[in-house]
Amino acid sequence: MTTSAETVFAPTRARTAAASATLRRKQGFQHGGWFVAPFLALFALFVIWPLLRGVYLSFTDADITGDGERFLGLDNYREAFKDPLMWDSLGHSAYFTLLVVPCVTVLAFLLAMLAHHIERGRWLWRLCFFAPFLLPSTVAGNLWQWLFNPGTGMVDHVLGSDTPWLTDTSYAMLALVIETLWWTVGFSFLLYLAALQAIPGHLYEAAELDGANAWHRMVHITLPMLRNITGLVVALQILASLQVFDQAVVMMDFGPGPEQSTRTFVQYTLEEGFTSYRVGYASAISVLFFVIIASVALARMWLLRKREEGVR
Repeated sequence: MTTSAETVFAPTRARTAAASATLRRKQGFQHGGWFVAPFLALFALFVIWPLLRGVYLSFTDADITGDGERFLGLDNYREAFKDPLMWDSLGHSAYFTLLVVPCVTVLAFLLAMLAHHIERGRWLWRLCFFAPFLLPSTVAGNLWQWLFNPGTGMVDHVLGSDTPWLTDTSYAMLALVIETLWWTVGFSFLLYLAALQAIPGHLYEAAELDGANAWHRMVHITLPMLRNITGLVVALQILASLQVFDQAVVMMDFGPGPEQSTRTFVQYTLEEGFTSYRVGYASAISVLFFVIIASVALARMWLLRKREEGVR
């Protein structure tokens, strides 16, 4: 009798439990929605609406005044693909990224290893490595502009040379890379340091008991355990380097550098929008740049998913 009664009432209890869970979720969403509503409103106002507005303007000949917008269709995009200045600026950003990303990744890892294993004055080393990242971009740019100043800068004084760092096409991009390494490596260093501290110590103890030396422990334990954080550092650095603007503009006195050798994609976009007053065309190349940045982010997510599937 008991078994048959349970069989009869089991579907009813299941439906009641499902209905209760649905009701709780709805009530939780209604209560939680009031907490996230201010953020969603600001996000829609300052992110979603400008994004949609920019996409619309990319199909028009709008100028900076916003008057007399005329729909052009894909004309701005056709012009962008034929614009040599746009391709040059994109090439400068890509070249800067190729130089910065490997250097930042390797340097951040080495600094994290040093700060993790050093015994005396550990807090001071960590502070020194991370402190430059706290400086505003304009301060870092002005500081290194002074350091690279020919004749009176500290760099030439230490090297005993008279190198035109900021006025020669052979050195201008290298100067930007050096300044960016000093300024931004602290963030990646902090990520690596946190990941190193999360590696279980018993792995190193077991490897040491098995006769593994320091090199073997780093190759077979440290580097594999840091694989995910390395992917994150590389992805973040690629996205940040492609959007380089502040240090290039400040160090080159708000210009495109010697023979336009340091004009980045973001700088060219702003020049078209706020110097040439071609807001529609600037919006079009901004949309193209957004597609490039989104493609890099999606590629990172796809590779991470494939790696996780391979592990499972």
